[in-house]
Amino acid sequence: MGGLQRFEHKLEQVISGAFAKAFRSAVQPVEIAAALQRECDNNAQILSRERRMVPNDFHVELAQTDLERLAPYDSTMARDFTEQLEDHAQQQGYQFPGPVRIQFEAAEDLSTGRFRIRSSAKAKVQSNASHTQAQRARAFVVAGDQQHPLHPPVTVVGRGTEADIRVNDPGVSRRHIEFQLVGDPGGGAGIQVRVRDLGSTNGMLVDGHRVTSTSLHDGSVVKIGNTTLTVRIVTEAGQGATDV
Repeated sequence: MGGLQRFEHKLEQVISGAFAKAFRSAVQPVEIAAALQRECDNNAQILSRERRMVPNDFHVELAQTDLERLAPYDSTMARDFTEQLEDHAQQQGYQFPGPVRIQFEAAEDLSTGRFRIRSSAKAKVQSNASHTQAQRARAFVVAGDQQHPLHPPVTVVGRGTEADIRVNDPGVSRRHIEFQLVGDPGGGAGIQVRVRDLGSTNGMLVDGHRVTSTSLHDGSVVKIGNTTLTVRIVTEAGQGATDV
């Protein structure tokens, strides 16, 4: 029995056929499962001979009627879809940059029985900073909806456990870049931020340009691997970083 067939059988056992009745003339769970699998296959990025990265953030867009039918089972399906994708990734030698996340959304332009999937690779980003350090910081990087403080003299970003800010992205080296803070760490307009590549495998982009070292301004965008870091610099003492 193939992976998708096992998945469909498992769903039938979990929901005792209720879902199949609700979706008799609409989107079928196995169709979504197959589409999620294809989304990984079609977007696999070769990082090395043994490593291929695939998306881990999925948005399943459905007609409103289908979304309403799915609502009682969405958490169960999201969990089972995730397990199915993780099994597929293991079989194919894929790597996710972070935890798999699946969301169901309505799309006004879709009719009953039709759906589409949007995906992206979103790495998990963590830092060693304490709450007090975060409060005192005058510069930050923003990844997704989280802020991570930068500390003088340097803050190292990479995939390794020794990095100050850890990025779980296969396209990021263990020690990929470092942010350098120059000026008064206590605040004020005199603080300056630079970024320097640490001899990484894939390099970095700053505001869309490939560089090895450069000065940054508030709002500069640094991309390493598939991860985007937006730089925020506090310009006045006592002013917090911009909310995200």
